[in-house]
This record gives sequence, C-alpha cells and structure tokens, in this order.
Amino acid sequence: MGRTSPLLIFFLVLGSSFAMYNVVTMIIHYGSSEGVALSDGSLLFDPIIEMPAHAKNRKVSKAPFHVALTATDAPYNKWQCRIMYYWYKRQKNLPGSEMGGFTRILHSGKPDNLMDEIPTVVVDPLPAGMDRGYIVLNRPWAFVQWLEKATIEEEYVLMAEPDHVFVRPLPNLAYGGHPAAFLFFYITPEKNEKIIRKFFPEEHGPVTNVDPIGNSPVIIRKDLIEKIAPTWMNISLKMKEDPETDKAFGWVLEMYAYAVASALHGVRHILRKDFMLQPPWDLSTENKFIIHYTYGCDYNMKGELTYGKIGEWRFDKRSHLRRPPPRNLPLPPPGVPESVVTLVKMVNEASANIPNWDTP
Repeated sequence: MGRTSPLLIFFLVLGSSFAMYNVVTMIIHYGSSEGVALSDGSLLFDPIIEMPAHAKNRKVSKAPFHVALTATDAPYNKWQCRIMYYWYKRQKNLPGSEMGGFTRILHSGKPDNLMDEIPTVVVDPLPAGMDRGYIVLNRPWAFVQWLEKATIEEEYVLMAEPDHVFVRPLPNLAYGGHPAAFLFFYITPEKNEKIIRKFFPEEHGPVTNVDPIGNSPVIIRKDLIEKIAPTWMNISLKMKEDPETDKAFGWVLEMYAYAVASALHGVRHILRKDFMLQPPWDLSTENKFIIHYTYGCDYNMKGELTYGKIGEWRFDKRSHLRRPPPRNLPLPPPGVPESVVTLVKMVNEASANIPNWDTP
C-alpha cells in the first residue's frame, strides 16, 4: 500500500512530457509577440515584440506620464483634439491608468478658441517656408520649445496625436531608459539602409539599431526626449532638404527622423503591438490601448471593405476638414469589424457630450 506503482510513475512522467511539449509548441507557433489566449481570456505572454531581458520584471510602483500632443489651430485638428481630450479625461482615473497631466502643444504661434477647454501651451511654428509644405516638420520643433518652457511634473511623457482615442486606461509601458513605442510595418530602416546611412553613419552601429517606429505613440523618460528632440528636429530638416530622402520617405519622413535621432543617442525602444490599433486593418480593440484613425474606413452595405473606393458607408476624418463631423454619426452596417464600430461609437459619445461641438 505504501509503494507507488512503477506503471503509475511512467504514466505521470509521460503525461507531464506531453503537457510540456504542448506548451513549447504554442511558444514556437505563436511567439511572444502575439501571446496565447487562455481559457479565462488572459494572455500567456505579454504582446511585446522586443524587450531587453533585464526590463521584463514588472515595476512595483506607479510611474505617471504626461500626455502631450502637437496641433494646429485648423478646424480639422481642433475637433480631433477635443475628442482625444474627452477620452483622456474618461480613462485617466480608471484602474490601471498611469496617465498624468495633459498638454496640447499648439504650434500656430497664437491662442485659439480651445484654450479654456484643453490645457494648452502656445509655441511658434517654423519660419515661413521652412516646412516646404510638410506641416508635420513643426512637430519636433514644437516639442523642443515645449520642453524648454514648460514645467512638467511627471518623469515620463507620452507623445500622442490628435487622431488618437484612448480605448482603455493606459499604463506606463516604458521601463527606465527604455521608452515604449508602437511598431509600424511601413517604417523599414533595413530596407532603406542606403538612405539611413546618410544620417546614421556606420560608426554608430548597424542599421538594426534604428527602431521601426515613429515618435507617436511613444512613452519616454523626460530627460531622454529632452536630448533627442533637438536632434530629431535637425534630422527632419536635413531629410526634407535631401531630394532622395524626401522622395523615398514622403509623409513618414519625420517618423524616420525620430527613429534615427533616438538611435544616434543610443536609445532603443520596447516595441509594443498592444499600444495601438489602426482600423480598418486591425479588426478588434481587445487588449489594445489606443485607436489611431488615420485611415479611411469604407464599406458596402454587406459590411465588406471597399478600401480605395468610397463606400456606401464610410468614416474618414478627411471628410471633415472645415467643420467637425455631425453628432450621432450612423453606425456601420452589420459585418463591419468591431474596431470600426467602436471608433464610431466613441466619436459619437464624445461629440454628444462636448459643449458647442459644432463650433469650428
């Protein structure tokens, strides 16, 4: 009675071997970047693509970050900022949030009619003609000025954009000297090595040191962005002045400039796939923090995507350049992905609750 059957021991060992095999198989198949869903809906792995080994331990204390976005005084920018700020306020104090203060960095050089609604710091635009029609070049210059003149209580800063919507409370995804960033599939330093080397010489290391990111969304320690921002600004201007670089990088030139500037300062980012989603390509908001509605969403009434062709149902921020979108936008037809439905519902909630919404 007191002895264990050898046959029983054999089956116990065999069973645990199969269990370990299944776990290893899941790791190989899915990889740590996606995460494996468990029966309770949690993830076996964090949706982290690349993270320094020593940074994988969870921090035990809260590390609030300041939310900062750059904007102009154009009606198109203003209604997006109002929606963004509405959802910041809704999510800020919920469990899991490490959001601190908020600043709209207005690089139009003069106050506008949202000064009393959204915390704002006014900075100067680039001198006339310097942006060469590429208004995004004002973004790094705006951050340089803001960091010089503002008193920022938080140790970290989130660099955000007007067309971001916080879909759930955002924790601080950075770890010490490792900022957190979203990986953009269209930022490919390795494929553009010839151009990158104009601004990132070989003595600084391999091109793989340049992360496939832009400056937003990024959560970064304040002292790091204070060092990077002037370099980011100068490289942006140099890239725009170089015809080959300007042609190759187009509207994402300033994103490449931030990636290169960070690498020049030896700063590597933790790449988080869960940081953001971009409808209509990302279908679900589950386990994501920010909706970025940069792409138009066009569908027929069967719920089929008609990208590149104006749909029977559509939501595209560029349809509202001169005025805010009307309140109570129609919801998408059945079959449209949850991410698009959630986006429209969040826009509708914000516009319904923001006073004087129709004011440009």
